[in-house]
Amino acid sequence: MKILDRYILKKLLSTFMFVVLILVFIIIVIDFTEKNDKFIRNDLGAREILGYYLNYIPYIASLLTPITSFIAVVFVTANMAVRTEIVAILASGTSFIRMMVPYALFSIIIGVMSFGLNGWIIPDANKERVAFEVAYVKGAYYFSERNIHFKVGPQDYLYMDRYSNQNDIGYRVTLETFEGTELKEKMFATQMAWDSTTQKWTLKAWNRRKLVTGGEIFEKGFEIDTTLAIWPSDFENTYHLHETFTMPELNDYIALQQSRGADDTLVYIVERLVRYTQPFTVVILTFIGLIVSARKARGGAGFQIALGFLIAFIFIIFFILVRASAEAGSIPPLLAIWIPNIIFSGVGLIMYYTVPR
Repeated sequence: MKILDRYILKKLLSTFMFVVLILVFIIIVIDFTEKNDKFIRNDLGAREILGYYLNYIPYIASLLTPITSFIAVVFVTANMAVRTEIVAILASGTSFIRMMVPYALFSIIIGVMSFGLNGWIIPDANKERVAFEVAYVKGAYYFSERNIHFKVGPQDYLYMDRYSNQNDIGYRVTLETFEGTELKEKMFATQMAWDSTTQKWTLKAWNRRKLVTGGEIFEKGFEIDTTLAIWPSDFENTYHLHETFTMPELNDYIALQQSRGADDTLVYIVERLVRYTQPFTVVILTFIGLIVSARKARGGAGFQIALGFLIAFIFIIFFILVRASAEAGSIPPLLAIWIPNIIFSGVGLIMYYTVPR
C-alpha cells in the first residue's frame, strides 16, 4: 500500500466514523424526545434507558452504513478536489482507476464489517432492544387473527378458530392427518391449552375419527396430551422479529415457516437478501460518491456535498419503496432488493465517463 493509499484510506475511515457518530447522535436525540413520555409513564430509570440505547446505537449505525459511507466519500473527495489534491494526483501520472484503489479497500472493509455485524452480532443486541420496545413502547400485544392454519407435520395440519396469547389457549381446534391426498384421521377439540410443565399441548373435550380399511373408529375423551410442532412463541408479537435473528437463526426460521406453509415468510426472506446485498450497496455507493465529488467546482465543496445528500436521499426512498413491494409480494424479493443496486450501478457507470481522468 502506497503513501497515497494510506492517506486517503485513513481520511475515509475517520470521516466515516465521524459521520456515523453525528447521525446516530441526532437520531438518538429525536428518538428520545418521541419516547420520553412513555419512559416516564413506565417509571423507567436512567439505567434501563441507557441500556436500551446501548443496544439501539449499533442497530441505527448498521442501518445507516451504506449512506454514511457514501456521505464520508463525498465529503473527503470534495474537499480533496477543492484543494486541487486530485488534480495533483492525476498530474503525477496516477490514473483515475488507480486512485480508486483506496476507495475500493474502504468499501470492502466497511462492507465485510457490516455483513458480519448484521449477521451475527447486532441481532443479539436487537433481541434486547425489540423486547424493550414491546414492553414499554408498543404496549400490550393481543393475538387477534382468526381461522388460523398451521402445517405441524409432514402430513399433519392444524386449524384453530382463534388463539389467546394471554393464557395460551386455542379454541375450536381441528387436527387432520393425510396419507398422500387421502384423509386418514381427524380430531376435534373445544380447546388446546399449553402445559408449561410438560411442554405439551392438552386437548380438551376431544373426539377423534380414524379411517381404516372397511370402516371408521371413533374415540373421545375429556383431556389428552399431544406434541405438535407449534409453540406459544408462534403467537407472540412479531414486531421487528426479523431483526432479532442471526443468519443461522434466520435461515432456520424461514425453513420452518415454509414447511408450515406460512404466508408471512417474505419479510424474513427480504431481510436475508438485504443482509447479503448491503456490502455490495456500500461498494456501489462508494464509487458513485467518488465520481460525484471528484470534479473541482467553482463554488467549493458545498455543491458536491449537497448533490451527494440528494443522491443518498433518492437511494433511501427508492430502497424503501422496493423493499415494501417485495414484502407485499408485488415484486420477486431477489429482483426487488437488487433493483436499486443495478440502477445505481448503471448511473455510476454513466457518470464515470463524465469525470476528467
